[in-house]
Amino acid sequence: MCEERRINSMLRQKRQVVLIAFITAVSVLGDAMFIIVLPLYWQKFGLTAIWQIGVLLAVNRLIRLPINPVVGWFYRRYQRRTGFLFAVVLAIVATFSYGVLQGFWLLLLMRAIWGVAWSFLRLGGFLTVLETSDDTNRGHYVGLYNGLWGIGGLVGMLGGGFLVDQTSILFVTTTFAIIGLFAIPAVFLSIPLTVDDQTEEKKSETKSPWLTHQVIAVLLTGLTMGFTIFGVFAATLGQLIERLYVNEWSTAQITIGAATLAGIIQAIRWGWDPFLAPTMGKRLDQSNKKHVFASFALFTGAVLFIFLGTTSSLLFLLLGLIAFQLISTLFVTVIDTLATSVAATTDRIKMMTAHTIVVDVGAALGPLLAFVVIQWGSIAAVYLIAGGWLLVLGLYWVLLFQLRRA
Repeated sequence: MCEERRINSMLRQKRQVVLIAFITAVSVLGDAMFIIVLPLYWQKFGLTAIWQIGVLLAVNRLIRLPINPVVGWFYRRYQRRTGFLFAVVLAIVATFSYGVLQGFWLLLLMRAIWGVAWSFLRLGGFLTVLETSDDTNRGHYVGLYNGLWGIGGLVGMLGGGFLVDQTSILFVTTTFAIIGLFAIPAVFLSIPLTVDDQTEEKKSETKSPWLTHQVIAVLLTGLTMGFTIFGVFAATLGQLIERLYVNEWSTAQITIGAATLAGIIQAIRWGWDPFLAPTMGKRLDQSNKKHVFASFALFTGAVLFIFLGTTSSLLFLLLGLIAFQLISTLFVTVIDTLATSVAATTDRIKMMTAHTIVVDVGAALGPLLAFVVIQWGSIAAVYLIAGGWLLVLGLYWVLLFQLRRA
């Protein structure tokens, strides 16, 4: 009987993670579509200069830097269900607005609103994984959550971009906003009102000091993850391919340019994440040496970054990109799992707020520093510098573990 109750409890917890991932996936549809469509149809959005594209694509991330601590304060004092409802409503409004509003300043406001929504979704999602998991399944749940909500990004990028070409921006944004309405009942189904984060926080704060060497290592690695994967790699992938992709491929009167190829490379990871990320997370749960996975991801990522920046073969470049996307899935799963594991033994809201902040800071700094280096040097220099930093950080993890064993 006790075993049956335990199994039923685990199924309810897993169902909650799946529903939270569904809510997040539905909410990101409009953002993913906007990222793909805006650079192609920017004049239809009422923009007057190309620089406005970059600002609109960056402001949602920049707004999260001051907003994340506020969201952490909110979740410490108010029901998580309230935060998710607020986020879903903001996401629906932002998505619908992309099709009806014209002009830079109005869209800038909507992109900032979406940034606020994402802060509530991301921190709320991490806290849900923390609440529903333990040391035996935390990595699996982190991978499951990240992988499933990534489907929303995949559908938004590929499906949204295709539908805009066939119909109109207004039709797609309206459709995605209507789909977003289905996330509202999912919030009530997945998040009970009985959760008391504040009480749990008071307990966790007495367990151990918050800012330990392990916490610093996790936060530094989270910053690096945002910088390399979500910043440098995402922002420069097109230029990296274009450097070697001289003769474009054409088939059925459709030209596959560097931008299209970059989109396909990105989509590959979105496609396999729902399957690979939970599997990697489960393997992580079965190991008591999670630092080994972190070191492996850092060292392998360093080698691949250096390779991507120096190879002169298009075929090897494409193979290296696929390999790096695979390592990226492992990297994100490991670091998010380590962050939630540390949070479970300290101040969980403070830890997860700090984790989301450093990832956003890294993702914001990545494109900025990358294009400064490209301006004065080359894209190869960008990848050599980033690869060198990954190598140094990998050595830091090895040294940290050796000191803990001593």
